[in-house]
Amino acid sequence: MRHLLPASLWFLGAALILPGNAAETASAEAQPVHWGHGWSRNQVSAERGLPDRFDLATGLNIRWVAELGTEAHATPIAAGGRVFVGTNNERPRDDRYQGDRGVFQCYDDRDGTFLWQLVIPKYSDDPYQDWPRAGISSTATVHGDRVYVLSNRGEALSLEVQGQANGNQGPFTDEARLQAPDGVDPLPLLPTEADVIWAFDIHGEVNSYPHDAAHSSVLILDGLLYINTGNGVDNTHRKIRRPDAPSLIVLDQQTGRLVAQDEERIGPRIFHCTWSSPAYGEVNGRGMVIFCGGDGVVYAFEPVKSRAADGAPVPLRKLWWFDCDPTAPKENVHQYIGNRRESPSNIKSMPVFHEGRVYVTVGGDLWWGKQQAWLKCIDASGAGDVTATAERWSYPLMRHSMSTPAVHDGLVYAADCGRMLHCVDAETGEAVWTHNAEGEIWASPFVADDKVYLGTRRGDLIVMATGREKRVLSTTRFDGPIHGTVTAANGTLYVATMRRLYALGLPR
Repeated sequence: MRHLLPASLWFLGAALILPGNAAETASAEAQPVHWGHGWSRNQVSAERGLPDRFDLATGLNIRWVAELGTEAHATPIAAGGRVFVGTNNERPRDDRYQGDRGVFQCYDDRDGTFLWQLVIPKYSDDPYQDWPRAGISSTATVHGDRVYVLSNRGEALSLEVQGQANGNQGPFTDEARLQAPDGVDPLPLLPTEADVIWAFDIHGEVNSYPHDAAHSSVLILDGLLYINTGNGVDNTHRKIRRPDAPSLIVLDQQTGRLVAQDEERIGPRIFHCTWSSPAYGEVNGRGMVIFCGGDGVVYAFEPVKSRAADGAPVPLRKLWWFDCDPTAPKENVHQYIGNRRESPSNIKSMPVFHEGRVYVTVGGDLWWGKQQAWLKCIDASGAGDVTATAERWSYPLMRHSMSTPAVHDGLVYAADCGRMLHCVDAETGEAVWTHNAEGEIWASPFVADDKVYLGTRRGDLIVMATGREKRVLSTTRFDGPIHGTVTAANGTLYVATMRRLYALGLPR
């Protein structure tokens, strides 16, 4: 699929922009709702009055439950009275759509009433480009009346929050064709289907090559969308098919036009894939977009300040970079596939920006690399190659980590695939306590109301007290694995298992 927009809108992408500070922009309009409760991606919320125990049998603190497909890897996002989550089509909500597809759904946050969905065909017949039954794995970002998400085909989409219930808003009006497999006639649109405002085919437009699943959560900053392209290895796992493709691109929020892209040529050094989403922060008044490459390097880019008069994408300007594993192999990296003793590192979690520092989990690939992994703290005030100077501390993890850290009250909470939740001193990097979750962890720790919430692949929702004293408040077995992170809005926690979306809260 190609980028479809009326010609009358293309001129908007060529105009010069002079954005102000991100915080100033947010004061003029509703602040975007990001995964991570802000631009920093820190998994910490100011929500209060949240429960610390649950019982599925009695319904204790269970407000409502909505049925999903059979796999849900994305984190649910609540905003504007709605909850958005990705899933698959193994239990079709609309019987007209059959077979393996990616699905993105919207629910009423008051009672879980289903409102609308988007159903997208598979990307190709190659399972390594769009993993079977993985569905839509991207976590949504909401800004005003727009939702931004990546489909399983790697299309960056701007959706209207009300779906087709208030008509097809345009300029994109071919939702029926977007949802139809090649060679199949489109179905009539229903009021319970998505309203696409614009669509940008990432892989077709920037020549990237997807691997497994599109897993990027859009960062919105000054009217621009910063997006990870998902570039990765081919189905042999032995080479990067598109080594020259960018890993980070920038689109115009209103039109979906490509505005900028990195020119770091990260491709040849990507060990598996590019799955980390960007963050934003400021140090001494200097703003920076923090991006973790599939090469195990943390990059800081200057936010885009102007656009080329001819509309061509401009290169992102690199401020500094930090190699999280400088002694690892850097050339011919794919010869180390399957080597559990020596390999490059990669980063799957998001970087967290907090008080002038970047916190990130990094290590050998979970499926193909070495067992070593770390939680790193990086000083974000430098310039150029800061690998030798910016590391404040490095804390060893049990195994690779899929999880984004949460930094709160002088402590860092981080989880790894070795079934461990770690509480680490944010200043020194020393261990405060650890907890064996007794199940592999792909979700991130979420901190709110003096509690740490963490889901496991065993299906447990663990609730710990924040602080230096280790206290387990409860462990509740849900109906299946929890891959997405717990989120909260308006006094309600949202938890997605592989098959259901739960709204959890104290009695009202």
